[in-house]
Amino acid sequence: MQLSRPGSEAEVAELVARAAARGLPVRAAGAGHSFTDCACTDGVLVDTGGLQRVLAVDRASGLVTVEGGIRLRRLGEELARHGLGLENQGDIDAQALAGALATATHGTGLRFANLSAQVAGMRLVTATGEVLDLREETDAEALLAARVGVGALGIVTAVTLRAIPLYTLHRRDAPQPLDEVLERLDELAETHDHFEFYVFPYTRTALARETRRSSEPPDPPPAWRKRLTEDVLENRALALVCRTGRAVPRAVPRLNRLMAASLPGGWTVDHAYRVYASRREVRFNEMEYAIPRAAAREAVERVLETFERRRLPVVFPLEVRFSAGDDAFLSTAHGRETAYVAVHQFHGMDHETPFRAVEAIMDELGGRPHWGKRHYQVAATLRERYPGWDRWQAVRARLDPGGTFTNDYVRRTLGAVAA
Repeated sequence: MQLSRPGSEAEVAELVARAAARGLPVRAAGAGHSFTDCACTDGVLVDTGGLQRVLAVDRASGLVTVEGGIRLRRLGEELARHGLGLENQGDIDAQALAGALATATHGTGLRFANLSAQVAGMRLVTATGEVLDLREETDAEALLAARVGVGALGIVTAVTLRAIPLYTLHRRDAPQPLDEVLERLDELAETHDHFEFYVFPYTRTALARETRRSSEPPDPPPAWRKRLTEDVLENRALALVCRTGRAVPRAVPRLNRLMAASLPGGWTVDHAYRVYASRREVRFNEMEYAIPRAAAREAVERVLETFERRRLPVVFPLEVRFSAGDDAFLSTAHGRETAYVAVHQFHGMDHETPFRAVEAIMDELGGRPHWGKRHYQVAATLRERYPGWDRWQAVRARLDPGGTFTNDYVRRTLGAVAA
């Protein structure tokens, strides 16, 4: 493998053209957040860490153009300096923007689509070294494909986003009986700007996270309280429980009940980009499936029942979120309101057994796996789940007919380039 660290779009174009001329495959790597082999290659790996500049900001229109390698944390800070913010985002801000888009990264909130829906344009380096400026008015089909491109269409060097005025989030975390949360699931998702919940297997207590948006000034919690919540409860205590569960798997049900009894409540009121993201210092593997919103309750109950019936030692909580549908061809929320069910397993513990059990349930519910998280699907099983599959493949055949941006993951999940 050859590792390249370009510092400009021109350098990306040159190295891609050179690699393609030599018949070498090319993949881009951002922050390395993916749980899959999506970015791996035995050819040329393009590290986009040198592409993190803000190129243009128009406060009047909200259009912001940044380089594709910019980390979401830095993007949030840079936008805030101009009085702007992302309409919605996920709970991890260490990702590179282009990587988050490529895998359909999302947050929660039924009125808000995933991150890729905020894209107004992209600059893409193709296998010939040509730089395409993709916009709806010039090549709408290619933009719909590239917004969630799984890295298989080219290297994204710049992205134009539709930002909105900077806003405040008021987030309330409250432990609640799981049965009540599931009974009121539609109401909770519809009446809050953002809603999600967590539940540990072998328990019936959920941590409900209810959030509203406003233009009110932020009122962040004291630094000591934030450290207590994030460092001690959400990371150190969880790490200790996880290590104990890994050493003594039969103790997992009791450990999970202990964690459920200790779930912290509280309020956070701050600028949105500071509230969306959370610190994740405990290592884990993750699988997440996007399913029709109406199937959320059934999915949660079936996953929990399966873990308990089979006595699977899963020590991390399930995470359940919601989003609006969108139109990107390979978006996991394409064409439907979506519920996301994420299952985690502590590093060093068997994840394949519970993940395959979860995947069997999600298959029956029409689930689409997150492109950057673990799953066992192949192109033949995925094609029928995406109405825009053939349209995406047509764009791929046009932009990368030789398969320069193909690797094992792409071949497995998206198949070969159409002749």
